Amino acid sequence: MKTLQEIFAERLLRVKAVKLQPNNPFTWASGWKSPFYCDNRKTLSYPSLRTFVKTELSRLVMEEFPEAEAIAGVATGAIAQGALVADALALPFVYVRSKPKDHGLENLIEGELRAGMKVVVVEDLISTGGSSLKAVEAIRHDGCEVVGMVASYTYGFEVAEQAFRKAGVRLLTLTNYEAVVKEALRSGYIKEKDISVLDEWRKAPENWAPKS
Repeated sequence: MKTLQEIFAERLLRVKAVKLQPNNPFTWASGWKSPFYCDNRKTLSYPSLRTFVKTELSRLVMEEFPEAEAIAGVATGAIAQGALVADALALPFVYVRSKPKDHGLENLIEGELRAGMKVVVVEDLISTGGSSLKAVEAIRHDGCEVVGMVASYTYGFEVAEQAFRKAGVRLLTLTNYEAVVKEALRSGYIKEKDISVLDEWRKAPENWAPKS
């Protein structure tokens, strides 16, 4: 019987939300070269998959963070997922910008949180964890307690795991790097020889470069 991680990984691969190109790497916004790219926002275009993500993220919140009083999505990737979860759980919703708006009220957090509220943050994916934890910091600065974070996917980088430990934030995800690679290999999307390339990249992504 497949795990949740394997089921979701399979569905992401099926809609081409995950792309593995060991020989033709992507360039991330950070400048890192990567043989791996995950775009969870594609799940929004498939109603049954969108419902799956909403249901499973909501279940994580209910089971692991039952004290949650509000949901916060991280802009822009997790605004939709966060709103879906908040709606399913009948909880208030806000989203957190990467920087304050440069006009109007110059808000960093859009929506309304009351001081002391217990908040669960929703992310679409976790790479280094930097932008996710900036959102946590903004919510804490607003006088609220972040009780945890849920996300669709994590690369599982050590730098991110250390950052979450240091920030005191518990992170739960629907799937991860290991499950995606396992399903990609099982389905024939990648070959056995590609695994060593992917694992080498994952150990030191900031320094990785494809071999000529």
